Amino acid sequence: MTAPNELRLLPWSGPGDKPCYLSTDDPDGYMSRLADNIETVQLDTANELLEEASEALDNRDTSLDEMRCLVKELTGALRDIVRVATSRGRLLATSDPRESAH
Repeated sequence: MTAPNELRLLPWSGPGDKPCYLSTDDPDGYMSRLADNIETVQLDTANELLEEASEALDNRDTSLDEMRCLVKELTGALRDIVRVATSRGRLLATSDPRESAH
């Protein structure tokens, strides 16, 4: 849930790789649910790529081109996961009751 006057960092970027934000106090609204679903897909994709990377590293027959492609995919997934972690960290910070007690 987004606190009043708090923007949620969305799991996608806008033109020029600019961050996108959502202002809402409805965690069950369409855009909140869409963002949650996309975050889930991004986390699942990162897990799949991690498994693929482990297999590629163990396989001596993996070509340099295959590794470059994998590194490119991993870089994109890591960028997505950092955005998800940043967003969720902000959400936790705004919903932490210990913060409002100070």
